[in-house]
Amino acid sequence: MIKFIISVVIILALIGGAIQFVSTAESWALVVNKEAAMSSIQNGAIAVYEFIKELIADADQIKGVDLAIEK
Repeated sequence: MIKFIISVVIILALIGGAIQFVSTAESWALVVNKEAAMSSIQNGAIAVYEFIKELIADADQIKGVDLAIEK
């Protein structure tokens, strides 16, 4: 579970542009912008929350639908 949460945080930071790949002739480096990482993680978490909230709201509407097939 911890690995999943850390993976989600890293993916959200990558999508938000918080982690940049910098290479020179001698070395490679990953540079982390802490402010951008926090912002992208917060924005991603809000987007996921809103998506789940909409799914739950849509599920409540589906309860009233009759799926019976008439012959």
